[in-house]
Amino acid sequence: MPIKLHNRVLLTLALLLGLALAALPFLTYAPNRLVSGEPLALWSLLQGSDRLLLLPVALLLLCAWWPVSRLNLALIVICSELLLTLMLALSGREATALAQQGSPLARTAFGSGLWLAAALCLLITADALSRVIRSAFWRLLLNAQMWLPVILLLALGQLDQLALLKEYSNRQEVFDQALSRHLLLLFSTLLPALLLGIPLGLICYRQPRCQSAVFSLLNIIQTVPSVALFGLLIAPLAGLANAFPLLSRWGISGIGMAPALIALVLYALLPLVRSVVAGLQQVPAGVIETAYGMGMTRRQVFWHAEVPLALPVMLSGLRVVAVQTVGMAVIAALIGAGGFGAIIFQGLLSSALELVLLGVIPVIALAVVVDTLFKFIISLLESDRR
Repeated sequence: MPIKLHNRVLLTLALLLGLALAALPFLTYAPNRLVSGEPLALWSLLQGSDRLLLLPVALLLLCAWWPVSRLNLALIVICSELLLTLMLALSGREATALAQQGSPLARTAFGSGLWLAAALCLLITADALSRVIRSAFWRLLLNAQMWLPVILLLALGQLDQLALLKEYSNRQEVFDQALSRHLLLLFSTLLPALLLGIPLGLICYRQPRCQSAVFSLLNIIQTVPSVALFGLLIAPLAGLANAFPLLSRWGISGIGMAPALIALVLYALLPLVRSVVAGLQQVPAGVIETAYGMGMTRRQVFWHAEVPLALPVMLSGLRVVAVQTVGMAVIAALIGAGGFGAIIFQGLLSSALELVLLGVIPVIALAVVVDTLFKFIISLLESDRR
């Protein structure tokens, strides 16, 4: 009797995982940060008990042929997390050994095989959890715990000799400033966007004839490339700053935070206004009629019936805006707004891959954290409605 394949997704991801570890460089070693690294294959690094690293890969392949059950999916999550931890621990150990043998300027970095394998471990975990857990909150929590071993390795200093951590150590002050500026750009965009977007959304909802004009204008703004919009704002803001010195003293000029914030707020309006209109439109008419039948005023119906039911959709729009702003704030570094974009572009100009990653990885992590927080809040609101 032939053995039945029960999980095609897992089989595909596990095969890709095995190919990534077998065929792609696991680490790269370079005498300094500006020279291309020499690839180091995983098989050349495995010694003695290190070969246990291959056991989780084999178990993941076997799990694809076992019937899907809670026990099977729990084993998949454990194997993925164990594999990710073992890979990072091995990379940290090898980086320490190579640093002791070579020059202080030498750099040991993650290879493409390790990057791809780590991403596949996270995908395998996410797929397994989505099959067994319905609650969005618990899925988010269990996906987040995948990073606990990584945090532990960082706290113990096991990864300190990796090139990325060396770049962070050398530029910790610059990194902290970039983080604070990026968060400032995010929150300084969200507040004005809410103050403008919510009233615009309410106007479009209550006066449908205004929707066409408002959405047409916001669509035009959205189609303008971000770099072009940043550039278009330089001349008028510089002219205003020259004409009115008080504006210049307030920090408004052709470059810096002012044009960046204006552009980011303009880009945020379309998804925010759409979400307000869509959220209010999906409120059942029966609920509104019932509220009026209970003697509520128009204001009470809005705040006690329409807003609570529309809030999850509104927050979904705000979630899109927040994640979009985290990414677009990188481009704002081109006009002197700072943030992680400044680190990324500096790394690109100096052809230093690890410096680029020092800016890229926090942006990705910040976007994931913001997205996760909004998903968590939305899931709580939807569970309360049930």
